Amino acid sequence: MTISLRFAARSDVGLVRQSNQDAGYAGPHLCVLCDGMGGPAGGDIASAVAVEHLMPLDADSHQAGELLGLMRDAVHAAHAELVSLSAQDPDLAGLGTTCIGVMRSGNKLAMIHVGDSRAYMLRDGTLTQVTTDHTFVEYLVETGRLTRDQARQHPQRSVLLRVLGDAEGDVQLDESIREAVPGDRWLLCSDGLSGPVSAETIGEVLASVTDPGQAADQLIDLALRAGGPDNVTAVVFDVVRNEPDPQSDPQVVGSAATERLAQERAAAAARSSNRTGATASDVREQTGRNDELDHADSSQELSRSGPSTPAAKAAALMATLETDNGTTGGAAVDHEDGDAEEVWDAVAAEADAQRAARRHSRRRTFVGSLVLLAAVLGAGFLFYRWTQAHYYVSTLDDQVAIYRGIPQTVGPLELSHVVETYSEPAVEDLDERMRDLLDDTVYRDSLASARRYVEVTVSSHARTSPETEATSSATPTAPGSTTPSATSRPPSPSSSPTPTQES
Repeated sequence: MTISLRFAARSDVGLVRQSNQDAGYAGPHLCVLCDGMGGPAGGDIASAVAVEHLMPLDADSHQAGELLGLMRDAVHAAHAELVSLSAQDPDLAGLGTTCIGVMRSGNKLAMIHVGDSRAYMLRDGTLTQVTTDHTFVEYLVETGRLTRDQARQHPQRSVLLRVLGDAEGDVQLDESIREAVPGDRWLLCSDGLSGPVSAETIGEVLASVTDPGQAADQLIDLALRAGGPDNVTAVVFDVVRNEPDPQSDPQVVGSAATERLAQERAAAAARSSNRTGATASDVREQTGRNDELDHADSSQELSRSGPSTPAAKAAALMATLETDNGTTGGAAVDHEDGDAEEVWDAVAAEADAQRAARRHSRRRTFVGSLVLLAAVLGAGFLFYRWTQAHYYVSTLDDQVAIYRGIPQTVGPLELSHVVETYSEPAVEDLDERMRDLLDDTVYRDSLASARRYVEVTVSSHARTSPETEATSSATPTAPGSTTPSATSRPPSPSSSPTPTQES
């Protein structure tokens, strides 16, 4: 059975925003959706950077066990570039993006996720939200302080506690691997779709419209009919088996399909080299960008992307709540206020979750190192035991010797040692053929077999005088012991008494 994907990507700027800060990619082995933030000055840059770092992974050369590591590395590289761009240009401060990536190898799907963009899966007519929103209101829902219906209308529903690129430090991703089941349909979407269009309606469209492209078009049309308050992007893909002509041409939509990122990177390179007289603002003005934000978007974008630490996020959220409650910016914060307590609890919970995740990662690395060390030591012990079950015959200081082990070394460790040496016959008394054999070592499967080889085969190749032949034989000597004196041979068959038959 051959698994493949049938896919489509669609994006629309919506009816309110002036630029499209979403980015989407759909290909035969990779689907990605990113929702940028930071205002027109950087939201589209952030989402395009993330997609561009992930796009090269769309290939069939990766093993299932590599998928999460590859996507994780790509996301971290994108995060580092976003932090660098933000540091170089003050106008890009606070840019960030959500990110969902799904990568296929054979019948396995690997997914990474950060932010509030969503992944849905339709299986046997049932729609399931696969991802968990990294938002303030999601925390309130999980702790039982809000219902799902209340969360949809909450004034802080767009506040993100985890995003890509808004501050230095590690990116905390949700990661998973699951089966690619033929018949499953997946949707990756920005909150411009999941916000105004209910999950029930999304499920009905995905279940009733066969073509992925038409399904994406219809979902975006529903979001626009609901007012289109945000950019709307949908990536739909079906898991299919034995497709006669698998889809292969990728689709790129939103900010990733424009030249803005290339222009911003060129501007950043010019700034870093100090060889241009144009400022970053001049460069952006030449690309025709609109730098104005309407009042409705400004507070939402600030709360989504401005703060860089949990404490800073708390301060920004508190300021928003104070404004909503009619207090002034310099007024003291009443920590008994319910909304304020919710903010502090959410930020603290997210900080605790990330600290726990880091501790778990360190613990997992430590345990993995111990397991690897134990495996290496165990394998080494078993290998050494195997070597000591072998014997071979060679020479040592002009004596025939029996060795236990194999004639190899591993670093400073010798894998063989002398068991016995023989003063008779001496190596110099052996013919050339036997000396060559002993130089190359002669392997035997037991000590007894090695002894028989010396006493019978090696001795038969000795070039000795008749007197010596009559009075000496192969004599084993343990290492470090004194060579015993020659002993008389037993009578040869020719000198044995002739047996007689009794009458």
